Amino acid sequence: MTETNSKAAQDLTDFMETKMQDVQNKFQTMSDKLVSKMDEMGTRIDNLEKNVADLMTQAGMEKPQTSK
Repeated sequence: MTETNSKAAQDLTDFMETKMQDVQNKFQTMSDKLVSKMDEMGTRIDNLEKNVADLMTQAGMEKPQTSK
């Protein structure tokens, strides 16, 4: 009976390790996607700010900025 319990405990341990690895992999994938989307949004916001500044310059509302 001890051998049966030991086998069952090992099977449960193996199962849980597999499930925890699956969860970790899914979390990493979601984390990577989130970081990628945040980087993309940052780029889009930067482009939007540049376009608004260009439009304001064209409209004569703001002097052109010089690069430092």
